[in-house]
Amino acid sequence: MTVLLASHESSLRHDSGPLHPERPARIEAVIRGVAAAGPAVVGVSPEEIDRAHLTAVHDPAYVDSIEAFCRAGGGNLDLDTHAGSDSWEAALRAAGAGIELSARLAAGDGDLGYVAMRPPGHHAVTNRAMGFCLFNNVAVTARYLVDAGARVAVFDWDVHHGNGTQDLFYADPRVLYVSIHESGIYPGTGGMSETGIGDAQGTNLNLAVPFGSNGWVHRAAIDELYGPAIRQFAPDWLLVSAGYDAHRFDPLAGLNLIGDDYGAMAASLAQCVPEQRSIVFLEGGYDLAALEESAAATVRGWLRPDWRAADPIGDGRDLDCLRRAKDVAAEYWNVG
Repeated sequence: MTVLLASHESSLRHDSGPLHPERPARIEAVIRGVAAAGPAVVGVSPEEIDRAHLTAVHDPAYVDSIEAFCRAGGGNLDLDTHAGSDSWEAALRAAGAGIELSARLAAGDGDLGYVAMRPPGHHAVTNRAMGFCLFNNVAVTARYLVDAGARVAVFDWDVHHGNGTQDLFYADPRVLYVSIHESGIYPGTGGMSETGIGDAQGTNLNLAVPFGSNGWVHRAAIDELYGPAIRQFAPDWLLVSAGYDAHRFDPLAGLNLIGDDYGAMAASLAQCVPEQRSIVFLEGGYDLAALEESAAATVRGWLRPDWRAADPIGDGRDLDCLRRAKDVAAEYWNVG
């Protein structure tokens, strides 16, 4: 088994601002985790994305404004999001990494793609940076794949809802977007009633879990609800927005997952898509030890069928949110 690991030194030069939690050391922690997971790792150094692929998702004027902003030295784009003079190159390479990995996987060069690059992407909308994100990396790859005729599922387990990805595909029935996130925190989107519009109704599924929830909810959600829905959707590709900030040691949120919870989710999701057709994209996660542990578990769960996850910490706690999510999804999918 082989992991194609996309990384580039430009990610380390992206300046997110002093004392910012989205810092270069995150990339180093994830790379250590992937390397420790066991499978062979082949490094991929992504090229800068072709502008046409970027503007298939982002407004051309917005792309121009980010380039000009970075070339002028950068600064704060909003209260949370900072860019520096080196951020333009980093963002272009991060945005193009998934496209490059998809081609390599389709050619049979590896079994799983992993994008360990920054800035992250799932909050970025078509014409605005948000939540540490400049361009929506996973959405750029998804758009590229569906425009080539594929059906794509995007699974987002970051603790924060991926508002940008949801917004970009809310009316597109070729993309199934699924998010499990903490209720009541940034960015304030991701309600269970947000299911898509027009022909895409039912292709947007959200599970907002309460503060303090542990991995039992996440694991049950995939096994009982989202796994069946994804299999019925029958994607050609599965892209994962892998934020690790639902980990119990993360400083920016309030859930109680452990590293093995990510491995258990990965193992379940791997059964929902053809082999060699999955790419993991780093999103959030701000405790370095938790990042390393969780990235390693993700790869082990995906590629090592002999690996067994430890149980989540705590009891099942509040599964009422899962029951409500099932009621919503049952309008569109055959779920238990």
